[in-house]
Amino acid sequence: MRIEPIGDKVVIKRLEAEEKTAGGIVLPDSAKEKPQQGRVLSVGTGVMTPDGKRAKMQVSEGDRIIFSSWAGMEVKVDNEELIIMSEGDILAVLE
Repeated sequence: MRIEPIGDKVVIKRLEAEEKTAGGIVLPDSAKEKPQQGRVLSVGTGVMTPDGKRAKMQVSEGDRIIFSSWAGMEVKVDNEELIIMSEGDILAVLE
């Protein structure tokens, strides 16, 4: 199933958590933090401007992004955990 976000919403797949620390210590599942990076799966049409036009989205499908830790709403679709958030919750695009 494909999710088509509306307006300035973006569908994100969170990247996997790190298995080891920088020093090489293997982390148990209970110690892993949810990563604040993800991959953009789909984007909406953009927010409506006061003059009735759509503003162009700054992110596109496939972009790797950084987002704030409390951003968006987690949903489960076809046994896959996704996040739907506003474009404004995205902090940066990684290149």
